[in-house]
Formats: sequence, C-alpha cells, structure tokens
Amino acid sequence: MTRYGYARVSSTGQSLDIQQAELARFCDDVRSEKVSGTSMQGRQELQGLLRALRPGDEVYCTRLDRLARSLRDLMDIADAIKAAGASLHVIQQSIETKTPAGRLFFAILGAIAAFETELRKERQREGIDLAKERGVYARQKSRKPRFDRTQMLAMAAQGDSVADIAETMSCAQFTVRRALRAGPREVGPLLDP
Repeated sequence: MTRYGYARVSSTGQSLDIQQAELARFCDDVRSEKVSGTSMQGRQELQGLLRALRPGDEVYCTRLDRLARSLRDLMDIADAIKAAGASLHVIQQSIETKTPAGRLFFAILGAIAAFETELRKERQREGIDLAKERGVYARQKSRKPRFDRTQMLAMAAQGDSVADIAETMSCAQFTVRRALRAGPREVGPLLDP
C-alpha cells in the first residue's frame, strides 16, 4: 500500500510548501503542481497519480478545493480513485472514503460547495438586475469596496491562489496581488482601484 499526497496551487508565484509539509506527515509519495483547479486539463501530476493507484492505496490532499473546483471534476476524481481500489483522505476537512459513511460525507460536502457557488452566482445576478432596474448599476459598479488585507494574507499563507482569494473576497485579482506585495506592513482597509 502506498500513501500518495496531492498538493496544488493555481499560479507559479504561489508556494506549495505548507501543503507539502502537511502531506509529508502522512504520505510516502507527494505529487505537486502549479495549475488551475477549474478543470482537469493540464494537471499531469494528478493524472499520473491516478494512473499509479493500486488496490489498497490511499490519496491524501489538504482540502477539497486543492483537488477540484467543480462537483463534476471532484466526483470524477473520486470515481477514478475508487475504481483503482484506493481511498481518498482530506486532512483539514476530516474526510475519508474508505467507509460508506465517509463516502456519503464526501458527496454531501462536494454537493454543498457546488450549491453554494450556484446560489452566490444567482444572488449576484439578481442584485445586478435589480440595480439595473433602479438605474443605479453604474454607480454601484464604480463604488470602491473595502477588503481585509489580513484575511487575504492568511488565505495566501494557507496556499490559496490569487484567483481563489479574489473569488472568495469578490474583488479583482490585481487587488489581491497588490495586498500580497504590500504584505503585513500596511495597516487598514484596501481600496480596490
């Protein structure tokens, strides 16, 4: 039995060190790559890991979003792991797919994450439509929102990509990059240009 680890960040400027260190505590073989998790394309390390799996092997990742961003990809990866006779373990979310209860928990968390994404998009669309009806969309769109630099730095330290942080905080990737370049030395809110 081999314990494989899988670490991923979205951009070349990000560090895999935190994920790799956590995975090294559990795994014999840690595979890492710097590529977007929004699709399966271009993820050679993950594809190689899935091909290498044998019955009884275990696959570890730190968080579900490091494995996949969509429910479809997440389920496809889980199916490939199961078809090989292996199991999946997500460290920070205490998920394992060795047992029926663990597989159920995994499926529920994946479905909830996808559902939340769809609800967020729907609410955003409704808000934009309402603002357009009231004739205030342009004013709202140009207003400069404030973002918490400390939260951005904390997310980056956990291995989240610039794209992931920008999506979570509903801001431009430029805003996140500027906050990360400035680091903790600047105090106070960050204005999006």
